[in-house]
Amino acid sequence: MKPPCEMVVWYIIPAIRSELAKDLLKLGMKQKKISELMDITQPAVSQYLTDKRGSGIVFNDDVKALIQEFANDLNEGTATKFDIIPRTCYICKRIKTEDVICQIHKEKGHMPADCRACLGSEAHLL
Repeated sequence: MKPPCEMVVWYIIPAIRSELAKDLLKLGMKQKKISELMDITQPAVSQYLTDKRGSGIVFNDDVKALIQEFANDLNEGTATKFDIIPRTCYICKRIKTEDVICQIHKEKGHMPADCRACLGSEAHLL
């Protein structure tokens, strides 16, 4: 069994990066600049843009809007590469509230349908 945090690393963060890279490209940014801002390699950006990495997760409109807003801020210079970690963490926390992580955990982590081990189930520990 894989812990939910492993699901975040393997699926959620790459999906956020993929959406962010695509939004930055739509704003006219070049792959090299995207890689510099996101502090990843240009080949990684290319893989995010072509859905070779970070695909398969569909975010709701609220999460998409958060990612678009971040892309706009990066493009306009009101956010920098130093904002990547806190903004990605904020977006990830918003995703957790949507139970996306539990869904992935059950699909990819081979957990039973009635699993209560994921995020949001801490109440049973109190």
